[in-house]
Amino acid sequence: MNKVYDAVVIGAGAIGTSAAYHLCEKGLKTALLEKGDIAGGSSSHCDAVALICDKLPGIDTKMGQASIDYYMELAKRFDYDFEFDPKGCLYVCETEPEFEAASKYCELQNNDGYALRMVNNEELCQMEPHIAKDLTGALYTPPSGSIAVSPYKVCFAFVEEAKKMGLEVYTYCDIKKINLNGKTNGVESVETNYGTIRTKRIVNCAGAWAPFIGELTGLKIPIEPRKGTNLVSEQTERLCHNKILEYGYMMSKFDSIHFKRKVSPLAEELNVAFNLEYTKANNLLVGGNRLFRSYDIRSEIETMKAIAERALRFYPELADIKCIRTYSGVRPFVIDHLPIVSDVDSIPGYYIAAGHEGDGICFSPITGRFMSQIIAGEETDFDISKLDFARFAS
Repeated sequence: MNKVYDAVVIGAGAIGTSAAYHLCEKGLKTALLEKGDIAGGSSSHCDAVALICDKLPGIDTKMGQASIDYYMELAKRFDYDFEFDPKGCLYVCETEPEFEAASKYCELQNNDGYALRMVNNEELCQMEPHIAKDLTGALYTPPSGSIAVSPYKVCFAFVEEAKKMGLEVYTYCDIKKINLNGKTNGVESVETNYGTIRTKRIVNCAGAWAPFIGELTGLKIPIEPRKGTNLVSEQTERLCHNKILEYGYMMSKFDSIHFKRKVSPLAEELNVAFNLEYTKANNLLVGGNRLFRSYDIRSEIETMKAIAERALRFYPELADIKCIRTYSGVRPFVIDHLPIVSDVDSIPGYYIAAGHEGDGICFSPITGRFMSQIIAGEETDFDISKLDFARFAS
């Protein structure tokens, strides 16, 4: 095979499939290359909610809200059902200091125009009758800023809709070499087990594996795999009506937030913070944690114990519900907690859209649109200069 494409996207997770869809929408002949199957990496090893309340004020929240709004549009436009479901979110607080910290965060987000509000203990117990009764309150995000989707169905939705516009997909694709022009250092072609694919534009959307694709051109991409684990329950009657997270989730995500929780040494050591939500089939997803374990996605017994411990703290009735399985995956972590969405100055035609950590599902629609705008030479919907790869130039 010796095929020619306007653009080649590497990685068929939520970010890569969105980028491929949006490039096809721009009229570019596009190929999508994936080392396994569609959604086979992080996008099928995560939870199912897109939120704005787990993001730092500023571009992080702005991208989240823009993407959630875009999901609402895509749910109407796409023929493929990706299980779009607007639902509220409660960030629950155990103590008065946590409630005060969450209140300050809420005020910052309200000042930026986002509809979050605080609820006291009485209202929290009315909203969630099965929750522990001794909690101080919660930060509430309405469905306009908190939605559920099926992560792997999002990927298939982008692919199936893009195929209508000519997308060609190569799964189980082994990328052996990326060839650059000897004079310009620009992208020339990709050598794979399918043969040589010629293109002037490559978009690295390989998530936690983006550094390996970077190495093929001598590029150092500062992304690390950050592991997370979820427990899956048997099907149950509804214990909760919203997505539930503990305020400590923010601290587990951002090391810049210093706040001492009243947790066991095991939960602290394993960086566990409770979150809970239902699937469409009425199974509960119970999480979660953040650890650096390289690319090992085996579920660890001690982590499962710590997650169950925190879950019972907030929902005691979980003690009577069976856990039927667990799964773990890796998030693509960047030290400043912002993704890389830009071109690469030193390699003309090389682009990166990766490093979204736990926000890949949430940021997927808007990231794909940004990448298509960058490649088309258009202005992005809003300023994303903070996401430029050049910020890591030494």
